[in-house]
Amino acid sequence: MLPKLNVYAVPSLADPKELEIGTVVVIDILRATTTIVHAIAAGATAVVPCASVEDAQRLAEILHETDDTTSVLLAGERDCLPIPGFDLGNSPSEYRPEVVFRAVIILTTTNGTQAFQVCRRAQRVLVGAFVNASAVLKALFEESHAVHLLCSGIEGEFTRDDTLFAGMLVDHLERKSGLRYELNAQAITARENWRAAFAPPYSSGAEPIPPEMLAAQLRNSAAGEKLIAAGMESDIYDAARIDLFTCLPTFDPTSGIIVG
Repeated sequence: MLPKLNVYAVPSLADPKELEIGTVVVIDILRATTTIVHAIAAGATAVVPCASVEDAQRLAEILHETDDTTSVLLAGERDCLPIPGFDLGNSPSEYRPEVVFRAVIILTTTNGTQAFQVCRRAQRVLVGAFVNASAVLKALFEESHAVHLLCSGIEGEFTRDDTLFAGMLVDHLERKSGLRYELNAQAITARENWRAAFAPPYSSGAEPIPPEMLAAQLRNSAAGEKLIAAGMESDIYDAARIDLFTCLPTFDPTSGIIVG
């Protein structure tokens, strides 16, 4: 039986029971998973994705009350903008070592942190973005049962930035893993979108994709357009720097915590 390689353009298309087998990669290029990778690479102890602002605030209060020696930072956004009273927004450039080193980051975003809630029955959940693409691929090359690429989308709709990254993973897994896969329809579509966006040698990985070239594609997405309208276009460039980091953040479904 061939291993399955599934793409879900939005979380609502994924069956949580099906995610129990194999490896799940949560994807929110603009911006949650990109930001999480930045945070872990900068030395954050952990990132805790929360569905709501209230959940994040409540968890931060509990941590402050039970452990006053740990730095706890509230972070996130709603409609792209930082949440009033929070320590950090959702721009990757905010997550620098001098800010987040050894801190526990409680993160809530409009789309990305919601996707992690769908994975609470999964065995293995990775945090994927262009900035740690090779680390993600290396882990997926070792998966022989099933790969599930879970795109966060934007407000329940698909967004091109997420599906482009999913398409890149599908394309590279097929070319380089040595395995044959059973692809779902969304995986085929994502792969073809990736190949249409970048002609060889870029699409195949033979030549590195310059950040400016990838950022141009990310701008042409629903999430990219929202960031541009909010005056945060620099975040798009930050998300387009392929393999900036080698870390591979992993989400523990039992504890709900992401660590490096």
